[in-house]
Amino acid sequence: MQIPSKYLEQAADQLATMPGIGKRTALRFALNLHRRSIDELKQFVESIIELKTKTFSCATCWNISDTELCSICSNERRDQDTICVVEDVRDIMAIESTETYKGLYHVLNGIISPMDGIGPQDLNIDSLVTRCANTKIKEVIFALSPTMEGDTTNFYLFKRIDRENLIITTLSRGVSVGAELQFTDEITLSRSLQQRQPFKMSF
Repeated sequence: MQIPSKYLEQAADQLATMPGIGKRTALRFALNLHRRSIDELKQFVESIIELKTKTFSCATCWNISDTELCSICSNERRDQDTICVVEDVRDIMAIESTETYKGLYHVLNGIISPMDGIGPQDLNIDSLVTRCANTKIKEVIFALSPTMEGDTTNFYLFKRIDRENLIITTLSRGVSVGAELQFTDEITLSRSLQQRQPFKMSF
């Protein structure tokens, strides 16, 4: 495709670096931005810069936050003795949309995947182990996607955090095997949370 401007091409190339955005879609986005006013573009760019410069990883659970502690960890009305372990911040959003779960979270920022060169040392596992060593924590829920990598990560975490009087559960298999949690519909996800089962019995 012949692009008439090198600046248009540069903008499209940058937009195409976003996941799921192909060349044609990136070009359509670039053309849309070109039609906007300078003020609109400034607001657009400033919002992206602020996303990077004014947000933090929660000091406790690694959720995205505008402050040191995210709104979930700082909410005393949440169930403080339960931790739900997820792969990605998007999974927190998916679970919260069900309005079923009232405990805390821990974001791993990935799952163990040797094929992709991702090992336990690349994830937020040590901080999870530290949190679970606190005897106030009574239950840990593994809410990772039911894939081979997710199950491998579950098994590794189980070996690291298992202790007496700690209940470790996993989502029921209402979530289809091989599916990604963030794309699961709210009803299925809600039922999977409510019907979670002991991890030891899930194999």
